[in-house]
Amino acid sequence: MLKKFFQPQFLIPEEPIAGLTGLLEKQYKTQVEQQHLQYDPAQVRVLARLQTLLDKLAMVSKSHKNLAGHRFLSHPQKQLQSLYIFGDVGRGKSMLMALFYNACPLKEKRRVHFNIFMQEVHSFIHQWRQDNASDAISALAKKIRGSALLLCFDEFHVTDIADAMILGRLFSKLFELGVIVVITSNRHPNDLYQGGLQREQFLFFIEVLQNAAEVIELVAKEDYRLSNQPSEAKNYYFPLDANTQEAMRQHYDELTQDETVQPGVLHVLGREVWLSGVHGDIAFSSFNELCAQSLGAADYLEIARKFNTLIIKDIPRLTGDKRNEAKRLVTLIDVLYEHKVKLICSAEVPAHALYTEGDGAFEFRRTASRLIEMQTEAYLKRK
Repeated sequence: MLKKFFQPQFLIPEEPIAGLTGLLEKQYKTQVEQQHLQYDPAQVRVLARLQTLLDKLAMVSKSHKNLAGHRFLSHPQKQLQSLYIFGDVGRGKSMLMALFYNACPLKEKRRVHFNIFMQEVHSFIHQWRQDNASDAISALAKKIRGSALLLCFDEFHVTDIADAMILGRLFSKLFELGVIVVITSNRHPNDLYQGGLQREQFLFFIEVLQNAAEVIELVAKEDYRLSNQPSEAKNYYFPLDANTQEAMRQHYDELTQDETVQPGVLHVLGREVWLSGVHGDIAFSSFNELCAQSLGAADYLEIARKFNTLIIKDIPRLTGDKRNEAKRLVTLIDVLYEHKVKLICSAEVPAHALYTEGDGAFEFRRTASRLIEMQTEAYLKRK
């Protein structure tokens, strides 16, 4: 029943759009020729699936019709189907997503990191329940559909029981309304929220997702983040010794032109977030300040908006009993990465050894990969 129920409810024009045919592969090959990418046939195969969806969305965009009122299609193979792309860290999933999203001519589209999206979901539900007696999930789904036909989620993963309880109902409503989603993740849908509390209640979401989306594995050759050369300017220091402490202080002095370290405070949703040092768009903090406190995506997002460079000292090697701290570090690095914040940090061990055992260690591999990429010249030159 679910498979039939969640089919998108609009027709697709038959004529292809001139200029878009094969566009993604052309752009990909241009990036390869300019040596921005390494050619990988696995990436090209996934790109072909994205191109198929792009062609159909482009035809929908051209039709200028009210999609929500259309009839079910008589030919299921011509209906729009969401995509769920999974694979190991650093294989190019987000890069392929970016090519697809930027080429999509739909105005009703949004690309958002999953952590930020869920932060917005919880905020909406909290506010709605204060002001209304009706169903918050249905209201939220209608609000989302009001501005987006296409939703693109980067780094989809579920570790929070509150998220797990919401996702099934929310996504079922979104698919009912005809919203198309494109998702990248490190895990197959069946492996999401492994070992989580009340996982049996999460199985409904997995069923909803798999009936609405084509699941594609990206089996690329290597973690391409590791192939980038580190910049000449060192910005990840270990171990935590006197030399590392001096290097961190020198970074702050150079960036602030030897200003005295002055603490700063950010106001986020009625809370105060304190940072050890603030000067212009430079912030100086510590692991304990940012990850041992009860901070979340909203706090890290405000930091990313305010500062161009963040210096974090004293990141310890994390063990299973520090899973909450590890989870916050994952969220922090994700937000900094998405907002292209320059990161200088000191740690007890290299990035790949920060958190290797315990709940969430699999997801942390992406964080380690990103920490390594954030040291490269290519990342530091991102605008």
